[in-house]
Amino acid sequence: MASKVDIQGMSRLGKQPIIIPKGVEVSISVGAVQFKGPKGTMQQKIPAAVKVAQEADKLIVTVPDVNSATDRALWGLSRQLLANAVRGVTQGFVKQLEINGVGFRAQTEGNKLILNVGLSHAVDFPLPQGIIAKVEKNLITLEGIDKQLVGEVAAQLRNVKPPEPYKGKGIKYFDEVIRRKAGKLAKTAGGSTAK
Repeated sequence: MASKVDIQGMSRLGKQPIIIPKGVEVSISVGAVQFKGPKGTMQQKIPAAVKVAQEADKLIVTVPDVNSATDRALWGLSRQLLANAVRGVTQGFVKQLEINGVGFRAQTEGNKLILNVGLSHAVDFPLPQGIIAKVEKNLITLEGIDKQLVGEVAAQLRNVKPPEPYKGKGIKYFDEVIRRKAGKLAKTAGGSTAK
């Protein structure tokens, strides 16, 4: 039942035109749409069943059969990916991560991050092309025009030292809430007061 709702939602999304802001150039070719804007250039691939047309300052996305569940799903997905590309070349995407732990720190060096996060050695974390990292105190800010790539790099960075549930030490997303567990001492103290 949930899948039906999702597909209907995708088709509603697909119907919405994408506004092309001033300063963005769009080039439509077979199987792809290229965007050029203030932040850079990005190409977004689209499935063969999906058609994209430009009308003045709008992109219109269509599919052959709106009654087909597969086409409807592709319709909404493609429209959202194209909208993300427009936002990427105009505003970009940002992910922030927070480092918690005594002596834990990060620094940028060329196109990589050097992480000291309580492991036996410093971790060299290479940044892929298109990703810029800034470090301010215990906050790492990742920026890029590709939403998916920014998200993937943030996830890989978090996996270097995921936050542990007792003191929250490690690397976490800035807005992530860590569910804390009580330590053994806290459990023992809690048990003794109950008696």
